[in-house]
Amino acid sequence: MEKERVVITQGRYVASAVRKDQYPEKELTEIVFIGRSNVGKSSLINSLTRVKNLARVSSQPGKTQTINFYELGLKADGGERQEFYLVDLPGYGYARTGKANRKLWAKFIEEYLLHSPRLSFVCQLIDIRHEPMASDVEMFQWLLENGLPVLLIATKSDKVGKNQQQKQIAAIKRAVGVPEVSVLPYSSLKNEGRSFLLDVIADALVE
Repeated sequence: MEKERVVITQGRYVASAVRKDQYPEKELTEIVFIGRSNVGKSSLINSLTRVKNLARVSSQPGKTQTINFYELGLKADGGERQEFYLVDLPGYGYARTGKANRKLWAKFIEEYLLHSPRLSFVCQLIDIRHEPMASDVEMFQWLLENGLPVLLIATKSDKVGKNQQQKQIAAIKRAVGVPEVSVLPYSSLKNEGRSFLLDVIADALVE
């Protein structure tokens, strides 16, 4: 088994926030995860960090209603340990939260995404088995319009065959309207895509 270039040395939950004064105090680079409810975000965070139940996996969509900050330690190529925040945003596009709640949701998420000075890039998760929904495309375009770097992650890649994966990735690129966008297939079950994503994070911390 080849030795991993990037190792996560620790992962712990630090804060939940809906306002700026609730964000954690340490000034660390932030890598953000966003996606529709039930896209497999919590499973991916647990797979990435290898900390069981770090992010609570819920069978009930729309369960995360706050911005959750996790403090992670990472070592690349056996170098110095670096810390960063993995930031988990509430799932979008879920009707049960109700209109008023959705407005509120949009407000505090927007506030965070537009004004956090330490945000490095956003991982937007899309279920590989389905065409991106209107809310996925809207979110992607909003991130681009606001100058936020985005890495698209196609979750649940173990649920489709390799040929189908390529077809679905092409469909995602078509739907978001940016043919050259990177789409990373990821399986939380098999940890496929994990080392690539860790490489991207490690490189972002060096910049």
